[in-house]
Order: sequence, then structure tokens, then C-alpha cells
Amino acid sequence: MPPEGPEEAHPGRTDYAGAVYGSLLAASVVATAGAVGDFPRVQLIVLLLVTGVVFWVAHVYAHIAGERIVGRPIDRREWRRVARHEWSIVEAAVLPAVAVAVSPLLTLGLPGTVWLALGVAIAQQVTWATLGAIRAGASRRLAVGEGVANLLLGLIIVAAKAALGH
Repeated sequence: MPPEGPEEAHPGRTDYAGAVYGSLLAASVVATAGAVGDFPRVQLIVLLLVTGVVFWVAHVYAHIAGERIVGRPIDRREWRRVARHEWSIVEAAVLPAVAVAVSPLLTLGLPGTVWLALGVAIAQQVTWATLGAIRAGASRRLAVGEGVANLLLGLIIVAAKAALGH
């Protein structure tokens, strides 16, 4: 029998870490791609989704390799459980990718694709962090604090993008 995962060990636990992390990752990808110049929309969409998948695989592998029990082989059920648990990293790339895809409709031809996708990534990061705190029963003050902390992380990415001149 595989070892208990976080959700089995603590059934009342909320875990939005993958969604928050994936959103921060998506914001970083968008900011970096936007800093190197105009990125064709399709390439940016593919870059977001591929980066999400690569980091998902890396997280699954790191979790499996880092938490294996001595003397026990890792079975397929454990791989699947961890893969499902970490899937939110990939899901977090989807909304920013959709923002890139629909940006010509929303920005009315203005060069706002990267900023729109960056805003979506940061907004979902703040939302997931705040929702995680609320679902965990945190006080209103702590939930707002988590949202603000995640907003600050997002704003650091925005500042880095702005400092690079785009």
C-alpha cells in the first residue's frame, strides 16, 4: 500500500499550492516572453502550456523521488495519485493561454496581449491563495494577508517586466 498523501493524511486539508505555483509560473513565462519582444500569440500559448506540463512532470518526479519509502518500489497507483495531485500546475497555465488567444478581441488591436495574460495569471494566483486560506478556515485578516502576499509576488514579476523595458 502506498504511503498516505497529504490529502489522505489530513482529510480536512486544503491544498492550492499547485494552482498558486502554476499561476506564478505562468506569470513568469508571460513576463519573460514579453520582455524579449513581440511573441507570436500561438508561440506564447504553446510556451505557457508546455512549460506547465514540464513543471508538472518535474513536480511529480520530485515528489515521487523525494518521498519514497526505503525498500518499497513505487507502484502505478502512487504515480497516478501524485500526477493528479500536481495537475493544477498545468491547469494554472490554461487561463493565461486563453487570455493570449482572445486578447485581440479584448484589447481592440492595442498591444496588450502580454499585459492581459500577465494580469490574468496574477489575478488567479491571488484568487487561489485567498480561496485556499478561506477554505482552510483562516480568519478574514489572514485570508486578505495571503492575497496581498501573492499580489506582491505578482507585482515583483510585473516590476521585473517593466524594468526590462516592455
